[in-house]
Amino acid sequence: MKIFPFGVTAGTGAGLLLLGCWMGVGTVMAEGPSFPCGKADVGSIEELICRDGGLSALDRKMAEVYAAASEKAVNEHPPVLKAEQRGWIRGRNDCWKSNDRRTCVEDSYRLRIAELQARYVLVPGTGPVTYFCEGDPRNEVIVTFFRTDPPTMIAERGDQVSLMYLAPSGSGAKYQGRNESLWEHHGEAVITWGYNSRDMRCKRKP
Repeated sequence: MKIFPFGVTAGTGAGLLLLGCWMGVGTVMAEGPSFPCGKADVGSIEELICRDGGLSALDRKMAEVYAAASEKAVNEHPPVLKAEQRGWIRGRNDCWKSNDRRTCVEDSYRLRIAELQARYVLVPGTGPVTYFCEGDPRNEVIVTFFRTDPPTMIAERGDQVSLMYLAPSGSGAKYQGRNESLWEHHGEAVITWGYNSRDMRCKRKP
């Protein structure tokens, strides 16, 4: 048995079907997702992806990006990428609980694709840019921006790293991570680092 990092569990025959999809054998197969739809349970998120051309295209994009990230992560110890991808699949499949399953699945793909592209530098980046905060060298934050969809940035503070996504903002540019955020407006930035942390006033290094 084999577990595809972006789809479902499949045996040898399904693996051959997947190979056919990658090789573009047959119009219908080429338009499907990267995983074999014959193994998708009725009413499952995989079945939804198989029936939806847009979601199938996102799944093929995920397969492409994951393969490129895997090449970059070949010497990664421990093998974080593979474990995280399995966790992401479980999270994507939890979209069956959502009131809008399609939007939930689409958002899940877009954010994960952007994350992999930024973390493994698979798309062009801008930077690094250094922010000095509160006049304290310990609060130096180094940021690299990436042209993903949605746009992302990776911020480093000491030995800590945070991935953030561009978020809606009334003015300026605001990036939001799990417990970190960066909002820049008129050359100054407000950075929050860590759960319940206070805002830091920061300026770009010239």
